[in-house]
Amino acid sequence: MGMFVISKRANGDFKFVFTSRKGKIIFTSIGCKHKSDCELMIAGIKDNITLFAFTKNTTASGKHFFRLSKGGLVLATSRKYSTELSIKKGITEIMKYVPLSETLDFSETDAIFAPAEDVFAEATE
Repeated sequence: MGMFVISKRANGDFKFVFTSRKGKIIFTSIGCKHKSDCELMIAGIKDNITLFAFTKNTTASGKHFFRLSKGGLVLATSRKYSTELSIKKGITEIMKYVPLSETLDFSETDAIFAPAEDVFAEATE
């Protein structure tokens, strides 16, 4: 099953990614000023994935990617895929797992783990 992960960019904007069940990023959202905007977009995608358009593109170097949009507004851009078959598999995975996915919020803290000094301080004493 895939997962949505909300985080904060260096400029203070919020974003989310959708990851595969193996942890690989499938697509990354546009930047949002408020976390609630990310939450609303995730809810909309989860509840109505069939209403969204997947526009396939190719880079100058021949890599394939897609943009996820609704009503002409691009909401997310996928990772780069090496083949047309792999991009089709990515879209199939989205259609299958997005409605069942969970959401993790890592936007409230900059560090998930304690500073190394705190963890290893006891070992040096």
